[in-house]
Amino acid sequence: MFSAFLNSWKIPELRKRIIFTLAIIVVARIGANIPCPGVDSSSLNAYINQIQSQVGGSFVGLAMLLTGGGLQNCAVFALGVMPYISGSIIMTLLTAVVPSLERLKQEGETGRAKLIQYGRYLTVLICIVQGFFLAKAFEHPEQLFPGFTGVLVKNPGFGFEMLTVLTITSGTVLLMWLGEQITVRGIGNGISLIITVGIVERLPQAGAQAWALFFGAESAFNALHAILLLVMALAVIAGIIAVTQAQRKIPVQYAQRMVGRKMLGGGQTFMPLKVNYAGVMPIIFAQAILLFPQKIFSMSHMSFFKNLSRMLTEGEVLYLTVYGLMILFFSYFWVATQFNPLQIADDLKRYGGYVPGIRPGKQTAEYLDHTMTRITLAGAIFLTIIAVIPYILSHNFKLPYLTASFFGGTSMLIVVGVMLDTMRQVESHLFMRGYDGFLRKGKLRGRK
Repeated sequence: MFSAFLNSWKIPELRKRIIFTLAIIVVARIGANIPCPGVDSSSLNAYINQIQSQVGGSFVGLAMLLTGGGLQNCAVFALGVMPYISGSIIMTLLTAVVPSLERLKQEGETGRAKLIQYGRYLTVLICIVQGFFLAKAFEHPEQLFPGFTGVLVKNPGFGFEMLTVLTITSGTVLLMWLGEQITVRGIGNGISLIITVGIVERLPQAGAQAWALFFGAESAFNALHAILLLVMALAVIAGIIAVTQAQRKIPVQYAQRMVGRKMLGGGQTFMPLKVNYAGVMPIIFAQAILLFPQKIFSMSHMSFFKNLSRMLTEGEVLYLTVYGLMILFFSYFWVATQFNPLQIADDLKRYGGYVPGIRPGKQTAEYLDHTMTRITLAGAIFLTIIAVIPYILSHNFKLPYLTASFFGGTSMLIVVGVMLDTMRQVESHLFMRGYDGFLRKGKLRGRK
């Protein structure tokens, strides 16, 4: 593995891509630490560091995680790439239900380019709306962070709000462009890498909290607990890697076709169906939606709704139960909107392909739908287990949520998935130049 890293610097094109990617990431991290004009974020930073365990599992905590600390710093990149992700998700869902957008998707590169352009316009619109509410939140931070009594904006008003909207929208558009540049000229998926670096940036702080918890002067844990947690973290990472890469291979046979005087086609291949087809999206949907009932019930004066609000707090049994059920639901919802067995069956039939033992057309679509339904259940159960681990560690074992988030949940799924994707892209460059990949000895194949 270490030889593969060294070999990566021996290939000029790959070396340039890696250096370019690192340079863009540095720019993204600088923008996440530059406060918006007219905002003093030092008091908010100190407050959030004190109540890290309270906001860690909330939607605000998720927003701080995905923005790489930009929200906590009231930075130019305070929204991060969240508007772009929201716009992409909305366009993806609309494409599945709007016939005109579906036709654009089927037009090839031209149609997909238009869909990407529509997503960018939607990103700017989302930035303007979210930027305005964020400017209001900077003026009244106690609404976003209950208990905070400091002042972030000394000169609030319409001028500050417009300047903040313009600054944050420009920052998000710039960050979106930087991510796209990484995808085109760097290595890996740019948007995902920016999010991942923002998550990994918190790892030293989480490590310091863990060290103080296990080896501090007033620690309630000992070295054995630390070893058990380390083993658990390795097991979770291994499980995420296994399920992320897990596929159900459907055998596909292609019939031979006569084109002119040549016989083309034939042979057997496989259609890979991912076990975790939805990725991290069900967890994000479930966290976002569960925020609203708890907030609504907490504003009621009736004791029943007050108790219900308390039971829907992160880490409680009712919250974890509803959370898990919603992850199961959204896993199937995402597959239902994105996986189209009828279209796949029609494409196979058009190009002379068929699943052995299954008739082409409707029966193939039913077979694919049945298979995807079964493997989605396994992926959804895995997602549920991984998602609740940080809440259990934080709520029942009093582990700081920042530290517990690296034992599962959204952050670990994103980091492991992005790292695997980036390593695959690096490996493809190594294989093209005759080098071995990360899991081999790193020698040159076919050379002396």
